[in-house]
Amino acid sequence: MTAGSYWEATAGAIKEDRQLVGDARFDVAIIGAGYTGLSAALKLAACGVSVCVLDARRVGWGASGRNGGFCCFGGTKRNYPDLVRQYGLDETRRFVAYQCEAMDLVGERLASWDVDAARHSRGEVYLAHRPKDFEGFAPEAEYLNSNFGLGARVLSREEAARRGLSGPEFHGAMHVPQGFALHPLRYVLALAGKVRNLGARIFAHSEVTSMKREGSDWRLVTRLGSVRAPRVLLAGNAYSREGAPAWLSGRLLPVMSSILVTRPLSDDELSEQGWTSGLMAADTRTLLHYFRLMPDRRFLFGTRGGIFETPEALKRMQMRGRADFERMFPAWANVETEYAWHGHVALNRNRTAFTGPVPGMDGVFASLAYHGSGVAMASLCGEKVGGMILGQVKPQDLPLVLGSAPRKFPLPALRQLYLLGAYGWYGIRDR
Repeated sequence: MTAGSYWEATAGAIKEDRQLVGDARFDVAIIGAGYTGLSAALKLAACGVSVCVLDARRVGWGASGRNGGFCCFGGTKRNYPDLVRQYGLDETRRFVAYQCEAMDLVGERLASWDVDAARHSRGEVYLAHRPKDFEGFAPEAEYLNSNFGLGARVLSREEAARRGLSGPEFHGAMHVPQGFALHPLRYVLALAGKVRNLGARIFAHSEVTSMKREGSDWRLVTRLGSVRAPRVLLAGNAYSREGAPAWLSGRLLPVMSSILVTRPLSDDELSEQGWTSGLMAADTRTLLHYFRLMPDRRFLFGTRGGIFETPEALKRMQMRGRADFERMFPAWANVETEYAWHGHVALNRNRTAFTGPVPGMDGVFASLAYHGSGVAMASLCGEKVGGMILGQVKPQDLPLVLGSAPRKFPLPALRQLYLLGAYGWYGIRDR
């Protein structure tokens, strides 16, 4: 079974690791074969630790293989002034520097491993969908530059259009030069290859259905086998199974993101719309749209806002995404969609990612809740939590922003209803 994504169609051969059958023992067991789990496995295996990675489907099946391919700032839904109020300016600067380190790590991996990941875009551009949002760009850029040295630059509507960033809903832009775009599945497949080459084991189609303490070990049970290990990393993020372990229950809120990719666009079509830039882009809505012109001249367009995963609900979500695309890029209203798919991202009550030991569970660690921007953050957090398992990294070595274990949602069975109400309110605010 495939996700139907453009990434799957263009990634080349996707290796299927064998299923776990029977009982095994490792020094470390990792749940989730995405950026987080594989980055941790890479760190551990390089240090001679016996490690296995268990996944319910296969490498990159979840968000790591189906996201929009934005290697950018992420890991929180809170703005920097809010973080400064809670953690102070120095800690927030540490967090910003950590995000930059994360983007650099991904870039260094792609270069040193010689991965053809279709890398492009120098940074990301944010497009104001209302005049009042553009008015806020100048003070925001000043704040980012004076406090964090990011080099943000504001572009008027006319200047943005001259740079190939034109559309009827865009009232100006702010460009932040950090980050880049990539083929996310090629990256995660290359990461898995490095992990295998170091002797770590990856087991596909091996969903962990229960996890319990047995002596000094944790026993992870799958359909056809089990793994015993004294140390465990929870790295399933939005694709985690609640109840395995029980600590996860009610702490994450998976939300849906939908992506479409068009056929390749001609020079005339690009010129008619006025969009010729290869920059990663997003608008200023809370229920944001994110999009980019890819090196093969296809256009990727993503949306947030889906809640239910029935066939009918998914069809409506894709139709809304297509309608938004045609409204925002009217010259391309007749350009065909060749690929369309969806995936999950993970939020939590803290609205910040968490990386560290799980409270009350000796030997268990977690890294999760990247809030829809995990390509970079999951890669570095996975490496760092691998260092924690080895005893080389302490939780306090990471920014405090990442150190708070996610709290349970009140009445977690009603999380989808909370989301339904929130999306309705965000839709009103975004007008």
